[in-house]
Amino acid sequence: MTILRAPIAPAAKAVPAPSRDRVLDLVRAGCLVVVVVLHAMMAGIETGESGIQIRNALENQQWFTPVSWVIQVMPLFFIVGGFAGITQWRRMRDSGATPADFVRARLVRLARPALVAFAAIAAALAVATAAGVPAELLAQVGFRMGQPMWFIGVYLGISALVPLLGRLHERAPRATLAVLVACALGVDQLAMGTGIPAIGFGNLAFVWLAVQQIGFWYADGWFRFRSDGQLLTGALGAFALLLASTTSGLYPADMLANLNPPTANLVLLGVVQVCLLARFTGRLAVFVERPGVRSAVDAIGKHSLTVYLWHMPALVLFAAVLLVLGLPWPEPLGIGWWLTRGSWLAGVALVLIPLTAQLGRFERGSTGTPRRARGLAPAGVLVAIAAVVAVLVTGFTVISATIAAALLLIALRMQHAPASV
Repeated sequence: MTILRAPIAPAAKAVPAPSRDRVLDLVRAGCLVVVVVLHAMMAGIETGESGIQIRNALENQQWFTPVSWVIQVMPLFFIVGGFAGITQWRRMRDSGATPADFVRARLVRLARPALVAFAAIAAALAVATAAGVPAELLAQVGFRMGQPMWFIGVYLGISALVPLLGRLHERAPRATLAVLVACALGVDQLAMGTGIPAIGFGNLAFVWLAVQQIGFWYADGWFRFRSDGQLLTGALGAFALLLASTTSGLYPADMLANLNPPTANLVLLGVVQVCLLARFTGRLAVFVERPGVRSAVDAIGKHSLTVYLWHMPALVLFAAVLLVLGLPWPEPLGIGWWLTRGSWLAGVALVLIPLTAQLGRFERGSTGTPRRARGLAPAGVLVAIAAVVAVLVTGFTVISATIAAALLLIALRMQHAPASV
C-alpha cells in the first residue's frame, strides 16, 4: 500500500534531517565493506616462470557487467558525504564559523590519516626495495595500491566546496543541480565527440558535485516527503534511462567502466540508489538497531577513512605473507580460485582489523585548534589534492609516496600558520 507523505516545502523552508542519521551510518558502512570486498576480489595474482604478476581478475568478464550495477556504490558514498557535509556546515555556520573554518576542519580530518598512510607506504616500499624485491613487482603493487586513492582527492575537493554549493542550493536548488548535471553531460559529449577520453576526467568534479548535491536534498528532507510510489517511479525512471544509455552504445554497460573517467550515468545510478534508500529507510532503521548490527556499524563508522586508506596495504601484506610461506596460488577465476575466496577475504580482514584498531586514532585524534589564516584553507586543499595526484600519476613508489606525504604535511602545517595581517 502506498504511504502518502506531505508535500515538500520550498528548499529554504525544508525540514532538515537529524545531524546523525543511523540509516546513513549503515549505508556508509555497507558501502565500505563492498569496496573492500570488491578490491580484494579483483586481486588476480599469478606466479610462474616470469615471476609474480598482478592483474584485475574481474576485468573484461561479461558476467561481471550486471553485477557491477549492484556493487557500484560510489554514488551512495558521495550522497552520504553530501548529507554529512551540509549538516556539519550548517551546524558550524549556526555557531558563527566561517567557510574557511569548515574547509580547514575537513582538510585536517582527511589529510592527517592520509599522511600517516602515505608515509608508512613510502617506508614499506623502501624496505622492500632494500630487501631485493624486484622493481617490476613493486611497480605493479604500487600501481594497484594507488588507484583507489582518487577518492581521497575528489572527496576533499568537493567537500571544500560545500559552503559555496550549499548556499547556491539554498537559493536555487533545482537550477544548481541542473547546471551541474548539464556540465557533466557536456563533458561526456565533448570526450566522446573529440575522441579524447582524458577530457572525461573533468567529470571528477561535475559528476561528484552533482551527486553530492543530491545528498543536500536528502538532508533537506526532500526524499522523506515523497510517497512510496513516487520514490519507486523515480528509481524506475532513472533505471530506464540507464538502460537506454548503455544499450544504445553511448556509454559502457559496466558501471565500473563508467567510473574511470566518471560519466553522467553515475548521477542516474545515484538517483536510483537514493530513491530506493528513501523507500526502504523504515526497514533499514529497524535493522540497524539490532545490537550486533549497531555495534558493527559504529565500529566501521568510527574508523571509515582508516579502513579505506589501509585496505589495499592490508591486502598486499596478507598476499606477501602467503608468498613468503610458499603457498600455491590458484589460477584467477579457476575453480580453485573461487573455492579459496572465502579464506582470502577472511585473511585480508584479519590483517585489516588490527591495523585499523591501531591506526584509527589518527582519524579521530585532535590536532589542536587551527588559527584563523585567511586564504590558507583553500590553498591547503590544493596542496593536499596535489599529494593525491602524485600517487595517481605513477602509483605508489618510494619517491611519489614521500612527495605525497610531504605535501600533506605542508597542507596540515598551513592550517596552523599565523593569520596574515
